[in-house]
Amino acid sequence: MRLKVFESISYYLSVYKRFIGKRLYIVFGLTAAAAITEGFGITLILPLIEAADAGDGDLDRSSAAVRFIYSILRFIGIDQSVVGILIFIGLVFIGKGLLKFVEGGYASYLRAQLLREIKGQMFNAYREMDYSYYAHNNTGHFINVINGQINNFIRSFDTFTRFLTMIIITVSYLSIAFLLAWNFALMAIGVGFVLLFLFRYLNKYVQELSRKTASEESVLNKFLVQTIQSFKYLSSTNQMQYLKGGVMLSIGKLAGYMFRQGAASAFTLAIREPVSVIFLLFVIIIQVVVFDSPIAPIFVALLLFHRGMQHMIGIQDDWQRTMEKIGSLEMVVKEFEILEQNREKNGTRKLGPLSKGIELKNVHFKYEDSSDKVLKNINIEIPVNKMVAFVGESGAGKSTLIDMLTLLLRPLEGEIKIDGIPSDEIDSKSWRAQIGYVSQETVVFDDTIANNICLWKGDYKTDDSVRENVEEAAKRAYADAFIKDLPDGYNTVVGDRGVRLSGGQRQRLFIARELYKNPNLLILDEATSSLDTESEQFIQQSIDSLKGSMTVVIIAHRLSTIKNADLIYVIEKGNLIEEGTYEELSLDDKTRFSRMVRIQSL
Repeated sequence: MRLKVFESISYYLSVYKRFIGKRLYIVFGLTAAAAITEGFGITLILPLIEAADAGDGDLDRSSAAVRFIYSILRFIGIDQSVVGILIFIGLVFIGKGLLKFVEGGYASYLRAQLLREIKGQMFNAYREMDYSYYAHNNTGHFINVINGQINNFIRSFDTFTRFLTMIIITVSYLSIAFLLAWNFALMAIGVGFVLLFLFRYLNKYVQELSRKTASEESVLNKFLVQTIQSFKYLSSTNQMQYLKGGVMLSIGKLAGYMFRQGAASAFTLAIREPVSVIFLLFVIIIQVVVFDSPIAPIFVALLLFHRGMQHMIGIQDDWQRTMEKIGSLEMVVKEFEILEQNREKNGTRKLGPLSKGIELKNVHFKYEDSSDKVLKNINIEIPVNKMVAFVGESGAGKSTLIDMLTLLLRPLEGEIKIDGIPSDEIDSKSWRAQIGYVSQETVVFDDTIANNICLWKGDYKTDDSVRENVEEAAKRAYADAFIKDLPDGYNTVVGDRGVRLSGGQRQRLFIARELYKNPNLLILDEATSSLDTESEQFIQQSIDSLKGSMTVVIIAHRLSTIKNADLIYVIEKGNLIEEGTYEELSLDDKTRFSRMVRIQSL
């Protein structure tokens, strides 16, 4: 995105307006009012000088602006009073201060609104992204965008609004000065534009550094998230140093970009006042020596122009600071555009409780980055309130099949029907609200046991019905006993991803959560893989007790866990090769399933 300056200003303004609307212009209106008020207060120095000399001076030679100021003072009755003019100047600057306070307060309000709007919209966009986009990005990327880059986006809003307000203030000062001494003004304005033109190369340099910084922050976040998530394993095996290289390289790049941005900013700040003073002195010498202009108006114009030139170079400084963060703005805008393109496809028909069952007909599937199909011509029926199991070696396609049941993945060919309704017509949220899912990787939140079970759907401490349902779900998952042995029972905080619990405890907590939901379809993906023999027996009893009360789909390597299944499907290399009951498949020596049973019995 390489735009010219005026195109860039228009584009960035449109981006901010997208989130906070036309309220942005109120800030600029207040800024203009404050700047004009301050400029007017400074011009009152001219009649103050004349009043101190006890005369109006030669008004005939004065500009229309000077004569207008004198007419205001005469109307008030203080044109010959030094004290009166001083008090009036004080009142003008008090008014200017109030306007600046209102402007700053309203700008802070807009900044807070922008933060709420953009983070809220980004979170909602992530909630609605399709599974494929999620799978092709790392956690560090998402955290970097919604936290780091959006925060920099807000900072770019601060500097961008300051940049535009600097323009308004500069124009206000120079306009008033132009009315006092137009030829002096033209020369100073010309000098200012020359300075801004020379700075454009520095701005491009800083903008490119900003883009590189935003990109590198995603890389660093990726390394940090993976390191922290895998801390136990990396520390236990002394392999932390292998990630250290990538982390330190990324930190080094970010440090280099920060140094260069800081040096560019320091250069702009250092030359602001010397350049302003030197050029103004040069212009004044020409005005007095060459054009023989009166000194009083030039003296007042000097004050206005000194402030105007300071703000004009301030325009460059704030634009440069905006460029330092603009890479974040571009990344956030691009992320919104990508998420819009990768929004999950969703139907409009809301499903009632599962009443008939699920059917997969001639289903094929392959991942985008793979040339081979993961599932091939799958035809499966899952009747309502039946227990169905999928069996097969790792990589056979079982987990992909589960992702298709939850509609996270859609068929390349074929059709999925739920209660006879094609999946592309179904409102996926109404379907997923009926699903309980216990995966191989336990999902535990850094909160209390109770909140992990009810997922904040009520207050365990104060709501008796919530407490009763939470404890009942824990008992059904055979987790109640170990929970009561914890220091704070159901109010015990389990730590990040349940680090304070054992693997078996985490798994039983996970199962308790899904039982609390009381789903119509319960998916158990290696649900007992992390449990000891005794815990597995308890969970097996719990699973068996669900038979007939809800639809249960089980993926299992331990074939003993699916003996009571109503129907077993055997998957091999993406193909459905066998189906039947446990007895039917195990008694037939020719089946793949019977060979698996014999191997596990050894």
